[in-house]
Amino acid sequence: MMEEALLADLVTELPNAVRLQRLVHTLHQRFRCGAVVLLRLDEDALRPLAAVGLVQEALGRRFVVAQHPRLAAILSQREPTWFEPDSRLPDPYDGLLDQHVGEPLPVHDCMGISLYVEGALWGALTLDALHAGTFDDEIRRDLQRYTLLIEAAVRITRLEHENRGLRLARSDVLENTLVPGDDEILGQSPVIRDLLRELVVVADSELPVLLLGETGVGKELFARWLHRHSRRRNKPLVLVNCAALPESLAESELFGHVKGAFSGATTDRPGRFDAANGGTLLLDEVGELPLTVQAKLLRTLQNGEIQRLGADKPRQVDVRIIAATNRNLRESVRDGHFRADLYHRLSVYPAPIPPLRERGNDVLLLAGYFLELNRARLGLRSMRLSPAAERALLGYAWPGNVRELEHVISRAALRMLSQGASRREILTLEPELLDLDSSPVASVVDTPGTTEPLTAQQILSLRETVDASQRQAIVRALEASGENWAQAARLLDVDPSNLHKLARRLKLK
Repeated sequence: MMEEALLADLVTELPNAVRLQRLVHTLHQRFRCGAVVLLRLDEDALRPLAAVGLVQEALGRRFVVAQHPRLAAILSQREPTWFEPDSRLPDPYDGLLDQHVGEPLPVHDCMGISLYVEGALWGALTLDALHAGTFDDEIRRDLQRYTLLIEAAVRITRLEHENRGLRLARSDVLENTLVPGDDEILGQSPVIRDLLRELVVVADSELPVLLLGETGVGKELFARWLHRHSRRRNKPLVLVNCAALPESLAESELFGHVKGAFSGATTDRPGRFDAANGGTLLLDEVGELPLTVQAKLLRTLQNGEIQRLGADKPRQVDVRIIAATNRNLRESVRDGHFRADLYHRLSVYPAPIPPLRERGNDVLLLAGYFLELNRARLGLRSMRLSPAAERALLGYAWPGNVRELEHVISRAALRMLSQGASRREILTLEPELLDLDSSPVASVVDTPGTTEPLTAQQILSLRETVDASQRQAIVRALEASGENWAQAARLLDVDPSNLHKLARRLKLK
C-alpha cells in the first residue's frame, strides 16, 4: 500500500514542496511514529525540508552535524541506523515533537537513514517515537526497502528544478527556504516568497537595487543574497555604512585619495569602489551621504568613473550598486537632503522588505533558528517554546523586526539559565521570559499616516488578512482569560470546539 502511494506521487506532477511533504506524510502513516523529518545536507548542517510531528519552529532550525552525534552517525553509513532507547547520545528532537498537552517529552526511540542522489550524499531521513520498541528489526528492514523510492522522490524533485531552466540553487530559493549560509533568508510567508521570486530575476541583471524597509528587517541580508545569486558572485561584495562615515572623510573612503590630497595623506589610498571593482558595493543607509558625495556618486552611476581625491584623471570601475535605507528618500528629496537625480538612478528597482509583523508564521521559523543557535552556543540539551510563548510571539508587533526577535530569544535563554535551569534538561521558554511589550499587533489593513502608497508586497490577500485578524483576536482572548480556552471561547462568542479547530488551522496550537 505504501509502495503504491509513493509510486503514484513519483509519476504525478506536483510542486516540489508538496511532493516532499506528501512523502513524509506517507512514511508517518506507514511507520506509525511520532515524527518523520526529511533533511538536506548543506555544507556542514542539516536543514529540514519537510516534516510531520515536529513543532513548527523546528523547521527553522539548522542542525550542525558536528554538534549532533546521532545525525552524524546516520550520515556515516548507508543502512538504517537505530539507537537504543537508553542511548546516551543526545537526540536533536528532544522536546520538539509536537505535543498538544503537557510538557514536551524526550524522544525514546529513534532511527534514520542517509540518502544519496546520483552517488553523492544528499541528506537524511529520521523517524522518532515516544515509545521504546516502536522500531523493531522488521521496521528497520522496511525502511531499508523503501529507501530507493525515497531517494527517487528526492531525485525527481531535483530534476524538476533543473527542467525549469533555473540553476538548482535558485530553484531551491523558491521551495521552502533559501540556500543556507551567511546570507540565508528564512521564510515561507507569501510576502517573502513573492519578493524572492522578483529578486531571483533582478539578481541576474546589472540593475541598481534600492532595498527599502524598517530597521532590523534584514536589508543587509537581502543585499548579500542578491550578490550571491548574481553574475558577480565570485567577485567582492563590499559593505559601506554611510551613516558611520564622517562627512570630512566620506569622499576619501568611497573614492580614495592620492598622496598629498590633504594633510595626513602620506600615500595613495584606494577607496571602497576600487575594492569592489568587478563585484558589488552595498551602500547601507545611503540617505545619510553628504550632498557633495552624492554628486560624485551620481557621476559614477552614469559613466562608471571615479576620481580619487586630489587626482587629475578619473578611473574606470565596474561596480554594481545595491543601496539600502530605512528613510523615505522621496521626503528627503523634497526637503533638499537628497538629490532627485541620484534617487532616480538608485531606485531603478526598488525592493521593499516586509516587516516581521506582516510575515505571519515566519516568526516561528526564525525563532526556531535562533533557538538552535543559542542551544549550541550555551551548550544546552534542548530548548523550545511553550505553546503560550508561540502565541506571544505571533501576537507581538515586532517594532525592531528580526533583529529584535534574535535579541529576545537570546535574552530569554540567558535569563532561564540565570534562574537556575539545568543545561541537561529540556528547557521550555514561557511568555514571561520573553519579556515582550503587550502592545497589540499592528493591523495589516490599518494604514493611516503612511507617507507612500502600499506596494504589492505589502498588501495581503483577503484570506491572509482575515487569518491575521482572527489570530490576533484569539491571542488577545487567551491573554485576557489566563490561557483558559473555554473562557476565551466565551469572550469571543464562539463554540469551544470550533475555537480549537480554528486555532489549529491558524497554527496557534
